[in-house]
Amino acid sequence: MSQTCLLFPGQGAQHLGMGQTIAAQIPAAKELFNQASEILGFDLADLCKNGPKEKLDATNISQPALFVASLAALEKLKIDKPDAIDRCTVAAGLSLGEYTALTFAGAMSFADGLKVVKVRGESMQRAAEATPSGMVSILLIEISQVEAIVAEASAIGHLRIANYLCPGNTVISGEKAACLKAAELAEKAGAKVAHLAVAGAFHTPIMKPADEALAQILAEVEIKTPRIPVYSNVDAQTHQDPEEIRTILINQILNPVKWEDSIRQILALGIEEFYEVGPGKVLTSLLKRIERKKATCTPINDTPA
Repeated sequence: MSQTCLLFPGQGAQHLGMGQTIAAQIPAAKELFNQASEILGFDLADLCKNGPKEKLDATNISQPALFVASLAALEKLKIDKPDAIDRCTVAAGLSLGEYTALTFAGAMSFADGLKVVKVRGESMQRAAEATPSGMVSILLIEISQVEAIVAEASAIGHLRIANYLCPGNTVISGEKAACLKAAELAEKAGAKVAHLAVAGAFHTPIMKPADEALAQILAEVEIKTPRIPVYSNVDAQTHQDPEEIRTILINQILNPVKWEDSIRQILALGIEEFYEVGPGKVLTSLLKRIERKKATCTPINDTPA
């Protein structure tokens, strides 16, 4: 029997209406939104459905919203293709999605996971507002070229690689001036450049003291040994010990996301059947860039065509 891997999206995948078709059709998914509204203190389903989009895109809102919408999509997968879950032997999530993956794997309860994600989003929003910063997607050039660009642009402000996504797709993160300089250098090198619509420089030390707020809430919730391995963004490895998981989640806020390495580790296990569970199709696209011949990825969501 072939093994499967479930992938869970991160911030940026949110869209108006996410999770609402699923919630209307599947009572268990609707109940997740109801529970979330009680924990968060606002009507999450209404916000996902009606916006405004600017509010849904805010870090403190989009992170818990994506967490819930992705777990709602998991309820759809349970009904549509239960064998995919039965055959699932490993999971991974991009940045925020790592929390969704850990919740799916039983390391955290839904309520505790949402409480942690709420604090994570709020603290990262505050850190972003404290320092003018941003993130830039750099496409079509080699990682060695991106590293050289970051080294040069760092002379005018803090800058580092934040996301190693797939070949020819890297995200840098840092102070505004350094991001602008790096984008200029990247374009001269033949790259396609896009300034991302995010609050600030995620996955860099600019996010301090968000890691301290996260450490405090993580100390208050129970973390169990996951029933299946979940790959960490920080080191592209799996961790079974609850205290290691706590530490790795804290470190994730300040350190780069090693997504390509994580996917290659999973592919090395012989797994070729993937499901992207949650809004958007970003992870499906990244997987095709990493391994287009053997691996397949099926999006499970209610994203409009």
